[in-house]
Amino acid sequence: MDVATALTFVSTIDPISAPPPPASAFGGSARLAWAGLSGLLAAATAVGLGHLVASVLQPSASPLLAVGSTFIDLTPEWLKTFAIDTFGERDKLALLVGITVTLAVVAVVIGLISLRSRPLALLGVGAFGLVGAVAAALRPAATIVSPLPSVIGGTVAVVALWALSRRLDGARPSSATARPGSVPADRRSFLVGVASIGVLAAVSGGLGIFLTGRRAAASAGAGFSLPVPMEPAAPIPAGADLHVDGISSFVTSNPSFYRVDTALEVPVVAAADWRLRIHGMVDREVELTLDDLLQLPIIERDITLTCVSNVVGGAYVGNARWLGVSLATVLGLAGVHAGADQIVSTSIDGFTIGTPTAVALDGRDAMLAVAMNGEPLPAEHGYPVRMVVPGLYGYVSATKWVVDLELTTFDAYTPYWVKRDWAKLGPIKTASRIDTPAAFATLPVGTVKVGGVAWAQHTGIAKVEVRADGGEWHAATLGDADGLDTWRQWVYPWDVTAAGHHTLEVRATDAAGQIQTETRAEPFPSGATGWHSVVVTVA
Repeated sequence: MDVATALTFVSTIDPISAPPPPASAFGGSARLAWAGLSGLLAAATAVGLGHLVASVLQPSASPLLAVGSTFIDLTPEWLKTFAIDTFGERDKLALLVGITVTLAVVAVVIGLISLRSRPLALLGVGAFGLVGAVAAALRPAATIVSPLPSVIGGTVAVVALWALSRRLDGARPSSATARPGSVPADRRSFLVGVASIGVLAAVSGGLGIFLTGRRAAASAGAGFSLPVPMEPAAPIPAGADLHVDGISSFVTSNPSFYRVDTALEVPVVAAADWRLRIHGMVDREVELTLDDLLQLPIIERDITLTCVSNVVGGAYVGNARWLGVSLATVLGLAGVHAGADQIVSTSIDGFTIGTPTAVALDGRDAMLAVAMNGEPLPAEHGYPVRMVVPGLYGYVSATKWVVDLELTTFDAYTPYWVKRDWAKLGPIKTASRIDTPAAFATLPVGTVKVGGVAWAQHTGIAKVEVRADGGEWHAATLGDADGLDTWRQWVYPWDVTAAGHHTLEVRATDAAGQIQTETRAEPFPSGATGWHSVVVTVA
């Protein structure tokens, strides 16, 4: 066939009757991808819309938060310890990321299932809403509206997947004629559905985040003026902070203060709405507003707090100046019965802590704090009111966002962490930490300042000693003491002449003459013990 003949043949071809183009983006493996995306968008709608509804009704009932909080409650201690050790204060973020990724994978699988069995896929995506609703309903602070965000989100997600899967079925490649480059109406319908549901998921989730943030900001902004303490704290001694590079500041700033709790989202409590109920084994039940509380005698104290999950040499310890009302004064309003040996304090999110009644009444500065380092409590540290009790680990004393005090007995009630086999009483153990030099640091030959902090809350630190390579112990210079309830800085000038690897160790002696134990123990179940050590290299 010559060129002229070929051109004549091509010109006779009717484009409308030509064979259809190859399978489009809605066929083959691409069709699987669209099905997976449909499942993902349906799940995103459930989460986004659920979060939006929760931001209006009850922020803690957001599906992701409800499921995450329930997961925390059901998690075995070894896994919680692993999460804290691995992720530190980012453990909650890691959990939410993990749940989100798991949800996304399951949602894609459900989308793929819709190609084979739409009813089964719809049951699967509906299960998202059911799980969220059950989790929200079982939370300690649940109300009748708690399941609604998950129910609404899950219902809309079922409708979304049904609509997308139907449209995807209609968008199968076929032998029907189509102009090259055109998009059939059924495929356009599917793409419009994908875009619409994607926008719904994104907008509802974003709006929910915005409303929750605005609510938190409004509550924080509607604060209160700090009262003038009747018993102000004494000035911090000039020598309490040794001003040695690398040693933790004597006063821990609010942004730097450690945070360990079970709240996936910081509870929002407006000062005007806050109430404290005192009941149980008391002469009379009492309810206080924040104004009522601030009318009581105000005290100010420097107190170091420590978390029981702090490992040897760990960072879950900090020192701050607290302003509040003596816990003994508040309990006195209700009149404590003689047999009430436990105070069960409850956070607004339903979390419970059990504190020995004796420590609130033995003269130590246990308080309901409203301020931290000269400003109202930050939201993440318990705004507007939290408990602070010197000498006890936080899990038995430091309830944030506290709204309820019940006088009871240890036999009658088991609080959150004790149910999980942590020790019942939780007195803080004497500890010391090397802050400088850092582990694995490379140092020059000469004199090196070895320094850090030591604590024995409500007993006090009398001595800190340092040794190198298992040799003799040498007394360090202590910063001035600021009472029995705060840590002390220490520093030791280490003269090193030998190059190579060296191991530095520290131990403390409390004011009662008890030397910190060398025996190594993990935080569970009653707090870590052992001497902190670091290995350094001298060039």
